[in-house]
Amino acid sequence: MNNTTLKKYYVFSLLGILLASIYPLYMGIKVGVDMIKHGTVFAENYPKYIIPYTPISISLIVGVALMMIFIKYTKKLSLLFSSVVSTIMFFVTELILENMVIVTKTVTTTLESWQMYMCYVPSADRYVDWDSGIASWTEVDVLMGEYSPAFKLHFYIISIVIIISLLNCFYGFANMIKTKETSRYKSLIIQSISSVAFLGMCIWACFTAFYRTGAILVSPLSAFLMSIFFILLGVTVGIYIISFTLNKKKLLSIFLPSISASLVTLIMYIGEMFLLSGHLYRFGSGFLFKEISGIVLAPFDILIILLSGGITVITSILINKTRKKDC
Repeated sequence: MNNTTLKKYYVFSLLGILLASIYPLYMGIKVGVDMIKHGTVFAENYPKYIIPYTPISISLIVGVALMMIFIKYTKKLSLLFSSVVSTIMFFVTELILENMVIVTKTVTTTLESWQMYMCYVPSADRYVDWDSGIASWTEVDVLMGEYSPAFKLHFYIISIVIIISLLNCFYGFANMIKTKETSRYKSLIIQSISSVAFLGMCIWACFTAFYRTGAILVSPLSAFLMSIFFILLGVTVGIYIISFTLNKKKLLSIFLPSISASLVTLIMYIGEMFLLSGHLYRFGSGFLFKEISGIVLAPFDILIILLSGGITVITSILINKTRKKDC
């Protein structure tokens, strides 16, 4: 009965990830067909954000497809093996796509460079520092400057977080079915919610870029959504670690997840800084949103970084406390 349930779970998981990947796979096939037919991909046919979502989908499909094999032959290391294989698959497909060529109306460039130019929203307005009244760069000026491959750092971070957190859910529930050990049940439920929510925010950002208008100083709505995005990224990583450190010493069960959450959020800020050539989006005017002398972060940015760790601490305490009651 247990084995039958596991097989059903595997089939539904694989079908689910395939259905969720229809559009990213379609984008990849479309680019592949154009490359075969024309030897290039024309700008008007380029499906936005094929990088990184097609490689993410392929890596997740591979990870879930191999689930029964890894669980059977690698036992407790099944998630580790799956994560490694899926990560390798992601970077292989990512690099293949990045080295394809796309032709715009005026310039021929590689797909990785084209992806960078797809990140900005043109604007005729220049950002004005409300404290000094001095005009500064918009992200258009920044992005159209010297190209640096380092801009891809935050794309890669987002991709790996999505892959490992979702695989943690798929494999976690599969192992619970197999072993009937339910100690990680609540943490996996919360992990599933945070992972899906984060993925949803990523998709929302793809189609709206969170309503940025082309200025470094963003609107209140954009600032709110970007803040939630940064916090949710860190919390998703923190919960991932929590699921493996349940009821351990405080250093492991509380501080490690929270520090990891804040660290990943900080790294995401660094990725954005690379993308904007040493700048960051500003969420408002005044002292709270002005960069601190000597560093690019503003007090509000530091608050976001600390919040991701703080929410992770609260989540860890609650999960560990409820588990002790259950025991």
